[in-house]
Amino acid sequence: MLQFKLVLLGDSSVGKSSIVHRFVKDSFDEFRESTIGAAFLSQTIKIEDKTNHNETVVKFEIWDTAGQERYKSLAPMYYRNANAALVVYDVTQQDSLAKAQGWVTELKTKVGEDDLVICLVGNKLDLCEGETTPKAVDSKQAQEYAQEQGLLFHEVSAKTGEGVKEMFQSIGEKLYESKKQELSMAKARQGAGGDTGNVQLQRPSTNDATSCCG
Repeated sequence: MLQFKLVLLGDSSVGKSSIVHRFVKDSFDEFRESTIGAAFLSQTIKIEDKTNHNETVVKFEIWDTAGQERYKSLAPMYYRNANAALVVYDVTQQDSLAKAQGWVTELKTKVGEDDLVICLVGNKLDLCEGETTPKAVDSKQAQEYAQEQGLLFHEVSAKTGEGVKEMFQSIGEKLYESKKQELSMAKARQGAGGDTGNVQLQRPSTNDATSCCG
């Protein structure tokens, strides 16, 4: 099994917690309270190696960070040593993409991009299905930015579940590819039929009660 630390970043009310709960618990709460500090959840998926058709279990250890400005200083504690980051924006808020771009810049500056998979995520697609709430962030604009920055890009709806599983699957596949050689070497050391090994993570350590709510 491969274990990867994944962190969600983005401003308050873009739906980070809703995305995580849709992925982990397949549920949606219309009146979910804002995250305080950060919340921790985990979920596994299976990745199929297209070359040999073997399956590998990938476990995401997910840190869902608070978007409020007063908690922003805590963010580096959670994205440090991360393998992947979801940077979430609200497709119905025009300035939301610019704020997400600020998070991408911070990640690339403070974490680097060599070993970090970053996915730009436009949430709340369900609100744009009718004519009452038009999409304020152009998909093409966001996708072009993601391509320029070397990011994965997905638009999702945490409310309906549209695109959520596919997004995490694509992140898992990219992380698996990045660790494929390391995994093969571990298998070779252990011999045929041995354990696939683990990629160990360093979790942020804190005794602050405000940063560990479930």
